[in-house]
Order: sequence, then structure tokens, then C-alpha cells
Amino acid sequence: MSDPLLTVADSLKDRARAALGSRNLVLVGLMGAGKSSVGRIVASQLGIPFIDSDHEIERVSRMTIAELFAAYGEEEFRALETRVMKRLLKSGPRVVSTGGGAFINDRTRRHIKKGGLSIWLKADLDVLWERVNKRDTRPLLKTENPKQTLENLMNARYPIYAQADLTVISRDVRKEIMADEVLKAVVEQKESAAS
Repeated sequence: MSDPLLTVADSLKDRARAALGSRNLVLVGLMGAGKSSVGRIVASQLGIPFIDSDHEIERVSRMTIAELFAAYGEEEFRALETRVMKRLLKSGPRVVSTGGGAFINDRTRRHIKKGGLSIWLKADLDVLWERVNKRDTRPLLKTENPKQTLENLMNARYPIYAQADLTVISRDVRKEIMADEVLKAVVEQKESAAS
């Protein structure tokens, strides 16, 4: 006899994969929202490739994000990010995790809207701070008051992230639960568009 919970989980994966079709699933949001960790699980469940756009930028430039910011500044980094995102979104389906500022850039946002289904992983300040304050690898947080900087980024960016196709609340739960919520959002979006 088959386990009914497994059947439900499998059908969610199957329904989400069918709902996504050949589109890319693009995760947007602030640093620490879970775009990479949740994205890897979602891609694995859907049986499609996962790409972290920041890692792809580092691979093609042969520099870390922090080195790119230091050497060329944010404007040049954003131009490179736009070129990389445009290339990544030309084929699919795949799950693409974006850097926190990618969706803020008008040109990059247009490529995302054209090349995929965007999901904003929205988290509150305390959740984000708990996740990002442990590592010193975030160039935008190298300030006198990094938590205030993070809050300022939230205030500036959240209205733009709200333009994503879907929103899933990122909170302090297991990544697998978040991944299931992303899959459910994809299915619900397709079903509501069909009705």
C-alpha cells in the first residue's frame, strides 16, 4: 500500500512542474531571504537545473562579488549582472536564484519578467538579520550600522520586489517547508490563471 503523504508530495511536484512548463522560476528578494538554499531544493524537486546568478557572475568574471564591487563599483557590477541574467534566462526551465539587487535594476527586471516566473521570498528584518549577520561577505552591509543598512535596503527595495509575479513569506522554518510553499505558489498561480 502506498503512503498517502508521499502521493500528495509527488503530485505537488508533478503539478508544479507542469504549471512551470518551459519557463524559468526566478527567485528574488533581499540577501538572507533563502533564494539559494530554497532554490536548490525546489530545483531538485522539479528535476530541473539550479543556477545561482551570483556564482555565475563570479565564474564568468573570475572575481568574487566583493572584489567586483571594490574594483568596479555597484553600477558596473549591475551592468554585468544584467548581461549574465539575460543569458541565463534565454533557455529553461531552470530555477535561478538572483542577487538581492538584481530585480531592482529596471533592465534586469524586464529580462526576468520576459524570461520566467518571478517569486519574491519576502522576510522581515529580524529573520534577514539573523541569517546575514554571521558572515562578512555582503558588500552592501560593510557599513557602520549594518542592521540599519539592511532595514534601509528593505524600505527601498520591498516596493520593487512586490512587482514579482508571486510572493512567498520566508520565515524561520525548515527550507523544505519553504520549498513546498514555493511549489504550491507556482501551482496556485497556474490554476488561478486558468480559471
